[in-house]
Amino acid sequence: MKDLLIQTAKRTGIIDAGQLTGFLESNKSSEPIDEVLLQCPYFTEEGVLKLFAAALGQQYFTDIPAKQVPAEFVQSVPASYAQHYSLIGIKETKDNGAADNELTVILSRPLDTNALDNVSKMTKMPVKPALATRTAITAAIDVAYEQRSTVIEEVAEELDSQNIDQLADEVSASDDLLDVVNRPPVIRLVNDVLFRALQLRASDIHVHPYENKIQIRYRIDGILYDTLSLNRNVLPLVVSRIKVMAGMDIAERRMPQDGRCSVRLGQREIDLRVSTVPTSYGERCVLRLLDKSSGVLGLNDLGLGKEDLDKFDTLLNRTHGVIFVTGPTGSGKSTTLYACLNRINSAEKNIMTIEDPIEYQLEGISQMQVAAKKGMNFANSLRHVLRQDPDVIMVGEVRDVETARMAIQSSLTGHLVFSTLHTNDSAGAITRLLDLGVEPYLVSSSLVAILAQRLVRRVCPDCRQASKPTERELRELGLGHLQPGALSNVSVGAGCDRCFQTGYRGRTGIYEMMLIDEQIQDLIYKLQSAGVIKRAALNAGLNTLRMDGARKVLSGVTTVAEVLRVTQADTV
Repeated sequence: MKDLLIQTAKRTGIIDAGQLTGFLESNKSSEPIDEVLLQCPYFTEEGVLKLFAAALGQQYFTDIPAKQVPAEFVQSVPASYAQHYSLIGIKETKDNGAADNELTVILSRPLDTNALDNVSKMTKMPVKPALATRTAITAAIDVAYEQRSTVIEEVAEELDSQNIDQLADEVSASDDLLDVVNRPPVIRLVNDVLFRALQLRASDIHVHPYENKIQIRYRIDGILYDTLSLNRNVLPLVVSRIKVMAGMDIAERRMPQDGRCSVRLGQREIDLRVSTVPTSYGERCVLRLLDKSSGVLGLNDLGLGKEDLDKFDTLLNRTHGVIFVTGPTGSGKSTTLYACLNRINSAEKNIMTIEDPIEYQLEGISQMQVAAKKGMNFANSLRHVLRQDPDVIMVGEVRDVETARMAIQSSLTGHLVFSTLHTNDSAGAITRLLDLGVEPYLVSSSLVAILAQRLVRRVCPDCRQASKPTERELRELGLGHLQPGALSNVSVGAGCDRCFQTGYRGRTGIYEMMLIDEQIQDLIYKLQSAGVIKRAALNAGLNTLRMDGARKVLSGVTTVAEVLRVTQADTV
C-alpha cells in the first residue's frame, strides 16, 4: 500500500511525493496507514483522501447529495453508528436515469472495510466504497437523519432565568455538536449556531446585540454575513452558555473577558477562542473557529507564483537572516509561516516557535506560548529560546523595539528567523523597523526578504462564467495595454447554493516578495524612505501585490473587484 500511495503521489501530484516518502519511511506506528496519514500534520485531510481515492480507483465526493441517501439506509443504519464511523450511503443514478441497486457507502477512513461490511449486512444491499471528508459526511448525516432543528422560537418560549444557574452542570469539557438529544434549548441553540458556522466554512461568529434583536453574523472567506436574528430576551442565556463553554465568569458582565475551549463535530476537534465586551445593549461576543483536523497548508498550496516559490525555496535553505511576512490581521501570515516551517522541518534542524497563541500543533517542532501575565513576552521568550541551541526560530509577531532587536541580533549569530509585522507593503516593513528604533546597520545586515501578502476570494468553480472588465478596471489593475484576446480567462461567479450566493468559494494569497540586495541594503543604511526603497525594488524586478493580483485575474482565479478591494494603487 505504501508503494502504491507513493507511486500515485508521483503520478498525480495530489500531495508532495518526496514529503510522503520521507514521512512513511520515518513512521514506525503500528496503526493502519490511512489513520496515520490522516493524523499527519504535513497533509490535509482532503489531500490524503484524494490520494487514496486515486490509488484505489474510488470516487471522491467534495459534497455529498443528501437527497440521494435512500430511506433503507436511514432506517437500517442507526444515526449513532453513522456518526461514530463517519459514513453515509447514497444511491447514484445511472446514465439512463434509473436508480442504481448498489449502495455507494462514503467513508472518511479509506481502509475501514469492517464498517463497509456491517452496512452491507444492515441494509441487505451490495455496497461499493467512496471517500469524502468528515465535514462533508457529517453534513449529509445531519440532513439525512433530520437531527438538527432551528430552536429559536423554542428557546424564546422555554428559557427563563433559572436555566442560567443550571448551565454549569450541563457542560462537558469538549462538547459534541451532534449530541443534541435531551439537551436544554439554549444548548441546542448554541450548538446549532456553531454547527451552521462549520458547514458554511466560517472563521468567526459574531453575536451582536441591538436594541430590539440579536444578530448572528458569520465571517466567511473574510467577509461578514448576517445569517440569523434572535429575540433580544435570549441574549443573557446565549452569552452565559458560551461563557460556560469557554471557562469564563458568567457573573461578570461589565468587564471584557477572553476564553477558549474545544468542541467536537463527530470526530473533528474544533478550537474556539471567545471574546466578550460590554456594549450599551448588552454583551457582544465573538468566537474564532480553528479546525484542528484541517491540517497545515503546504507552501505549494498558498498561491505563490512559480518564480516566487523558487526564490522562496532558496531563501529557506539559508542558515541565517530574518524573513518577515507582513500584512493586516487576517491576511494569512501565520499560515504562510507554518507552511515555511513545514517545508524545512527535518530531524537535522532544531526548530522553535514563540507564538501568541499557538494555532496549530506542528509535529517535530517545539512551540512556546507567550504568557504576558507571567512576564513571558516575545522578547523574554526569545532570550530563553536562544539558550536551547535552535537552528530556526519563528517569532509570532514583532510588536516593540526589544523584540525586533533581539530577532535581528539572533539572525546575526547564525539563526534563521521568521516573524510577522503589520504593514501595508514590503517596503513599509523596513521603515516600520527603523521607526521602532532598530539601528539601520542591524536592519540592512540581517534582512533577507520581506513577503507582503493579502487574501483574495476564489471564483466559485460551480457558477463560474466569463466576464469582461471595464476599461477603468483594467487601467486600475495596470492591464490597460492588453488586447481583448488576453482577457479570455477573466471570470466571475454568478452565485449558487454551494457558494452562499456570493460567487466566491475559498481563498488564495497574492504576494509581493522583496529580496534585500546590496542596493536596498545601501538605501536602508542611508535611511531612505519607503518610496525610494520600493522604486529600487521595482527596478530590480519586484512584482507588487496588485501586479500579482492582476495575474490571478487573468488566469481566472479571482475577480477584478477582489484585487481592487484588498490592494492599493502602485504609486511610488
